[in-house]
Parts: sequence; C-alpha cells; structure tokens
Amino acid sequence: MYRQEYPRPQFVREDWINLNGSWQFEFDDANAGLDEAWMKGHEFSKTIEVPFAYQTELSGICDTSAHDVIWYQRLLDIPENWKDKRVLLHFGAVDYRCEVYVNGKLCGTHEGGHTSFEFDITRFLSDCENVLTLRVEDPSFDESIPRGKQTWHKEPFGIWYTRTSGIWQTVWMEAVDHAHLASVKMSSDLDTMSELFEFKVTDACIGKHLELTISFQGEELVSDSMKIYKKEFVRSVNLIHNEIYHHGVHGAKHGWMWSPEVPNLFDVTFRIVDDSQILDEVNSYFGMRKIHTQNGMVFLNNKPYYQKLVLNQGYWRKGLLTAEKDEDFIKDIELMKSMGFNGCRIHQKVEDPRFLYWADHLGFLVWGECAAFPSWHTDASKRLMKEWFEIIERDFNHPSIITWTPINESWGVEDILFSSVQQNYALALYYMIKSMDPTRLVVSNDGWECVKSDIVGVHNYRHGQAYETGKYADFIKNLKTAEGLTTQLTAGRMVFANGFGHEGQPILLTEFGGIAYDSVHEKGWGYTSVTTEEEFLQDYQRIMEAIYASETLHGFCYTQLSDVQQEINGLLNFDHEPKVEVSKIKEINDMWHSLTIKQ
Repeated sequence: MYRQEYPRPQFVREDWINLNGSWQFEFDDANAGLDEAWMKGHEFSKTIEVPFAYQTELSGICDTSAHDVIWYQRLLDIPENWKDKRVLLHFGAVDYRCEVYVNGKLCGTHEGGHTSFEFDITRFLSDCENVLTLRVEDPSFDESIPRGKQTWHKEPFGIWYTRTSGIWQTVWMEAVDHAHLASVKMSSDLDTMSELFEFKVTDACIGKHLELTISFQGEELVSDSMKIYKKEFVRSVNLIHNEIYHHGVHGAKHGWMWSPEVPNLFDVTFRIVDDSQILDEVNSYFGMRKIHTQNGMVFLNNKPYYQKLVLNQGYWRKGLLTAEKDEDFIKDIELMKSMGFNGCRIHQKVEDPRFLYWADHLGFLVWGECAAFPSWHTDASKRLMKEWFEIIERDFNHPSIITWTPINESWGVEDILFSSVQQNYALALYYMIKSMDPTRLVVSNDGWECVKSDIVGVHNYRHGQAYETGKYADFIKNLKTAEGLTTQLTAGRMVFANGFGHEGQPILLTEFGGIAYDSVHEKGWGYTSVTTEEEFLQDYQRIMEAIYASETLHGFCYTQLSDVQQEINGLLNFDHEPKVEVSKIKEINDMWHSLTIKQ
C-alpha cells in the first residue's frame, strides 16, 4: 500500500508518474556506502514501502533504533513519449540530508527534512536501464537540526516522539517541455477585488505566449493572453473589471470570498503556447480572502473573526508523520469541523500539501508552523531560516493558511527573555517572513517571551483538576483582562521578552486543556486527567466556560486533536477515532459563541 494521489495539488500537470511503493533499502551504520560507491552497485538486503519512514509499521521495516545513514534504490521506467522532454524528479520531504544519484551520478543534494525539492535529471538518463539511488543522513542525536517533536534520545519521552528518518512524503516524476512554467505566486487583494500573479518561466518561454483562464463554479470569468519577454513577470486581474457580477456569481462580492463557512475557490489554468501549440499546461486554484488585525481583533474578510482552533500534531500510529491515505486528511478536517472548530494550529511540522488542499476545499483555517531545533546553535539558526524560505515558497498559495508561527515556546532560543542575540534572531525571522509574505499574520514566539508579533499567543495549562478550585479561580482571573493575560507567569515564563510589551495586538490562548482520557486502555499522560466520558465532557465544559468568559481573548487553540504515543490528551485516540460523542464537543464549543464576538 502506498500514497497514490497527486502530491502537488496547486500546480497540477497531467503527465506524471508516482514513484511510491517498494524500494530497495539498506542501513549504513558503518557509513561505508560512499567509500564503496553503493550508488554504482550494491546488493541491498531490505525493501521498504515509500513514502513511509523505516521507523513506521507501514514501511514494512518498523525499526525504531538509531540508524544515522540509510540508502534507497529503485529502477526508473521512462516512458517513450518523454524522450524529447525534460524529466523533473520531485521529493515531497526527506529527513534530513540527502544525496540523489541517477545511474551512479550525483544529480543534486538537499538539506532540510520538511520541505519539497526537485532536480532536472534529464541529462543523467540513459536509453537503457535507469537506476535512482538516495543516500540519506539523519543524525539521531544532533540538537542543532530542526527536529520538531522527534526525540533526540534513544526512546520517546515527555512530549517527544519516535524519530522519522528518510523519505516520508511522495516521490514522483513529471515530464515538461523545455518551455514551461517554473512557478506562480498568487496574491488576493480583497479590497480591490484583484488577483496578482507572479510568474517564473524557463528561458525557452521567451517570445512565446502565456494564456490565463479563470473560472468560478464551472463558469469562465477571465481569459487573457500575454507575450513573454522575460523569465519573471507579473499580471494583475481585476475581477470586477472582468464583470464578475454579470456572470451569475451569487450577485454580491461576499458571495464568492473564501472562508471556513463558504470555502469558495476560483479555478485557474495557465498555458505556455507557441503558434497555437500548447507546450505546457498547469491547473491550479485560488481563494479570495483577507486576514488582518485591528482594534485588538483578528479580521477575516474585513469582519471580526473568532478563531476556535485545535492543536494538530499530524501523527498517525502506523505512519508517524505520514498519513496512510488521502482520506485520513479529509476525515480529520471533517471531524474537527463537526466538533465546532474552524481551524487548527499545525504543531512542529510542515504539513503535507494534501492536507492543505483539503483545508482549502473543505473550509478550514490553518496556522502553519515549522519543526524547531532543540537548543541554540548558530548552524541551527541558519538551517531554520533556510527552511522558512522553502516553506513559504511551497505553501504561499493556500488560502487556508492565515498565520505563520516560526518559534514555539522559545524552543531553540531558550535565553530569549534576556539575550539580545536570540531576540534579534526572532525579530529577523518575523521580518523575513513578513517581507516574503505580507498577506498573513506572524506569531513570533507562540506561548511566551514574545518579541514583535502580530498576535500574542499565550499558553496556560494551569486550570487544574476540577477539585483544584483555587488554581481554576486564578486561571479564570488571569483570562479576564489583557493585563492578566500578558503580565502573568505562564509555566514560569514571562509572556514578553525583556524590552517588549503588549501593543494592542489580539491575544489568543493558543495552548490549554490537554485533558487525559484513556478510551482504549493505553498508558500515558495529560495536563489533567479523567476516567469516564462524562467526566471528560464536564471538564472540557468547565475549561471552555473560563475561555468564553474572557473579555479579552479573541480566539483559542485547544490541546489537542489526537493522542500521540505516550500523550493521551487528545479529543481523538491515536487511531484518530473520537473518544466522546462529537456532537457534544460541538455543543460546548458553540454554547457561548455569541458572547465572544465583539462587534
């Protein structure tokens, strides 16, 4: 069994081949493969099911011990009609460093375990048999590598889980003409009802034409053609000027905006054309939406919007960071929506583009995050900065993403409270992300010790057990005012780093809850605990009453969606099945909603 769906759903071409499935595999604990030139010939002793990491059950290996160097190999079957085209080899994600060889020759390297990359392998291919080989290095105990929730000890502990090494997202090939579209960035301007397209094309496109077609619910709205004079250019389309109102699109501009309640999407097709011959065709989509802050509130499409988020770590029992099938993403989003949440905060992971695709189509807000490095190191800071360039490049066009979170709870910048070096690094991340993506909000350090930030995200699990009335009373008291939220110690940490303070930004309680409830007889822990479904619902309601009573909070993120290994504090168990009746969670989430939106 392997993942078969199209892996890059916002940049779709028809001519592609999925390379998931059985690959030859080898551990290289002696690090002998390079010296012995395994890329030119080696008898591999194992097979692995790609795209599942060797630590997972779905890989067919299920070995959770440390192996810092691993190798993959498989044959490439190049179709006959690809012979005169460029062949691009794509990797969804490979953790952590990899070298890619075709027919024994190095065709590219990549560092970073959570982002996509590609190589043009055309010149490495032969007319006979073609062999693809990967050498992957994932240092198991190196704390200078962005690891997210992957343990750097021998075994999972606390909030840290089994490592994910090697290929963990889809591998695939596609064939393109020499003249093809390299990338397109799409930005919506809701106030002017315009869509800005930023194109990058290959040299061979110069002198040819790019055709752009936009449609909504099957009805064509825009058809445009432009001659290509250089490799990078922009085009802005004003949907009003293109008479969108006269094409039966609900009759009002708010009828086709994207939101969780009505996730309207525009379909768009790009073609590179030469004398009526289509050389390249890419299908995509965009959502017209706007996110900004004003008067201490978050606004979606120029209206105050209360965010009801749930923390989503994206782990599965059999696949760890890799979902077994596309339907798993659909199921999770539909469950979250049916529980009354309108979004999720992806936690310590760059989520699969297929999840984002379904969030776009089903209508679900997403806070995008990265995998942190455990402790401060100059090399680590450079690595994380590089990954953010690649994260934004990959995910910029998804309308569901409304917030970026580069740092969580001062992980990796443990001295940020007083260290000007680490404060400046957090500021550099904030401003770099804002410069690359001015269309979204950025939370500089979610949880505490915040510097410059668009949202103040506070973490507070000190609501206690039901019988700890004094602790709960303090929890309620601190939530009521901005001063209580921003001057309290949370987990013994200050909400702002030295020299920074509240400047009127929206305040959200972005981690709390974590009620442990063992519904399937698994040992584990949570921040509080109950023993029955009835107790769980009572405790969930007790905590949510405090959240909704706050006159200051403009949203929340409950911990968490599902159990993960030793953590049993999810609304779902580790198999992503509900622990309690979903409608009862929704009833609680919706009960005081009318009290929370401040007009």
